[in-house]
Amino acid sequence: MAQFPFIPSTEARDLGDDLRDVFDDLDAALQPEQRAHSGECHPALDVVETADAVEIVVDVSGIPAEALRVLFRAGVVIVAGEKAPGVIPAEPTFHLVEREFGRFARAVRLTGAFDPGQARASLSAGELTIVLPRLSERRGQAHAIAITPGRP
Repeated sequence: MAQFPFIPSTEARDLGDDLRDVFDDLDAALQPEQRAHSGECHPALDVVETADAVEIVVDVSGIPAEALRVLFRAGVVIVAGEKAPGVIPAEPTFHLVEREFGRFARAVRLTGAFDPGQARASLSAGELTIVLPRLSERRGQAHAIAITPGRP
């Protein structure tokens, strides 16, 4: 399993189109108070491989489910969203600002065969967990082929 190996230009174009569609969808779906309008966010993530799946855990504290999107295309998982700042009182005096707000997109390239139809994502305690089940290994296994009378 590797992250961000070389992506062929046609795949990169498709992924770019997907990202534009995701951000257009977020623009249409989010209320003004859920929008960041500027800035860029970089949520941390972990990729964990288990015997039967790959799990991606993304730190999305403060981001509601409706402001998140997850896509899987050509072995690449894309997590995109928008984190809006909280309500700021008039004329605040900031002493320290470390939290990031704005749009983000994280991509993880996976190797192997996965079953995206059985994939699931859940949001709990500020963590988005995406589980992509592996397809069972079929190479090297014997498969019976039925014989029917006549020509194929």
